[in-house]
Amino acid sequence: MPLGRTEAVPQKVKDGSHPVAGPKPRWGRGFEGQRQADLGNGTFLNPIIPGDHPDPTVLKDGDDYYMTFSSFVSYPGVIIWHSRDLVNWSPIGPALKEPLGSIWAMDLVKHNGRYFIYIPAVPFGTDAQQGVFVIWADNIRGPWSDPIDLKLPGAIDPGHAVGEDGKRYLFVNGIRKVRLTDDGLAIDGKLEPAYQPWQYPKDWVVEMFAPEGPKILRHREYFYLITAVGGTSGPPTSHMVIAARSKSIHGPWEHCPHNPIVKTKSADEPWWSRGHASLVEGPAGDWWMIYHGYENGFRTLGRQTLLEPVEWTADGWFRARGGDLSKPLNKPAGGAAGPAGYPYSDDFTGNKFGVQWSFHNPGADEMKRVRFEKGAIAIAGKGSSPSDCSPLAFIVGDRAYEATVTLDLLTQGEGGFLLFYSEHGFVGVGFTPTEMRTFIYGEEQTWMRTPIKSDTVTVRVKNDRNIVTWSYSNDGGVSWTQHPWQMEVSGLHHNIFGGFLSLKPAIYSAGGGSIRVRDFHYQALPD
Repeated sequence: MPLGRTEAVPQKVKDGSHPVAGPKPRWGRGFEGQRQADLGNGTFLNPIIPGDHPDPTVLKDGDDYYMTFSSFVSYPGVIIWHSRDLVNWSPIGPALKEPLGSIWAMDLVKHNGRYFIYIPAVPFGTDAQQGVFVIWADNIRGPWSDPIDLKLPGAIDPGHAVGEDGKRYLFVNGIRKVRLTDDGLAIDGKLEPAYQPWQYPKDWVVEMFAPEGPKILRHREYFYLITAVGGTSGPPTSHMVIAARSKSIHGPWEHCPHNPIVKTKSADEPWWSRGHASLVEGPAGDWWMIYHGYENGFRTLGRQTLLEPVEWTADGWFRARGGDLSKPLNKPAGGAAGPAGYPYSDDFTGNKFGVQWSFHNPGADEMKRVRFEKGAIAIAGKGSSPSDCSPLAFIVGDRAYEATVTLDLLTQGEGGFLLFYSEHGFVGVGFTPTEMRTFIYGEEQTWMRTPIKSDTVTVRVKNDRNIVTWSYSNDGGVSWTQHPWQMEVSGLHHNIFGGFLSLKPAIYSAGGGSIRVRDFHYQALPD
């Protein structure tokens, strides 16, 4: 049953739904006041990993759990997270360091003592179709192999399974399957139809049918096929979780009579477009479902990772037991709580690339732009503006926060601080040694160029529930000047710009010079 802390207040809801009265969520607070799921009293409040962590794939490995997410065009990518209680998660590091393409929903598995990640990707700068690659490691912390192309053009969302015959299979969007070789590093047959998913009523408001995200669980006498339909974005009521089962990996598959297992029924709910689920056994033998969803009013944060209890029924099916996830839930029994997340503040005395910092849409040698210095990093310029310079960004999970960074403009460099969704959607301020520049909704407002002569600038952004205020200082933060344009950014999300991304704090370095980045500080603000 839902338990824990809520406070009944009027709740303002954005992004197309109507204001409703409801409980104000009260999360725990972790590093720098960041919200965390664990409430410290035996309950938790979703999300378990705030911010843009979509298409979760989770692996139970003894007492440990590992999870990774679609990283799209951010590199280093395929960041692996670790937990021992399914609620508190912290990053280990990236499994993919060199650009492979845009990375979509993966599957992380362990077979015969070896770890595998099956990765769908579209190579950068080519007309090639999306295909599936695989990397492997003998230790979850790496090193990971180079990617191997499985030669499955047009396939996405791989789900690994071992059949009753002991053979390995890969299920993909469609829902189709192909046999793998025993080592899991090549296909061993033809891609063929596997299952015709359950159809929802035609009058439901969804994005599209789009059967995807197949995940296979073998439990007792059945194989369970958990699938997403309805589209991962679009209307709040689009995405959903459905299930089928069979006594053979080859079918026939029986639709679950309880479908959909999970679905957002109203735009008034706190989590929208819930779907793309995996089932996992908890530390004490109870069962849980992990999936993603958009937070009502905060699509800018991307698709966040959610945890919901399930129960097995007497007829061998399972049901979701978390409701609309608006209230705290009992934590999984057993397990050991560990750290949740990590501090975003960075003094640049260590290397946080692939744990925090990633380049957006980088080239093959993007890391050559970076020079590590004492307490700073220098980034060589690229392109001519934020839209073509591969900004350095990180995922944020708070609805309100403040961040500051100091930039030294070297060799006539141009640099700045952004809230960056994609090349087409960003806001922020930039500086050259002679002027300040203003960017709003992906365009520079050249009429706002302001003469400012300085080789060093400290920039502060305050994002208060999608209302953004910029300030800057040329004396190390002793005195501040507020930028005259306060910006509203609730529309910088996938339904407007595409790409399945999120709005991230980002630093850009453009032109023929370079910048030095130092003293990055982050603080979450009260909701």
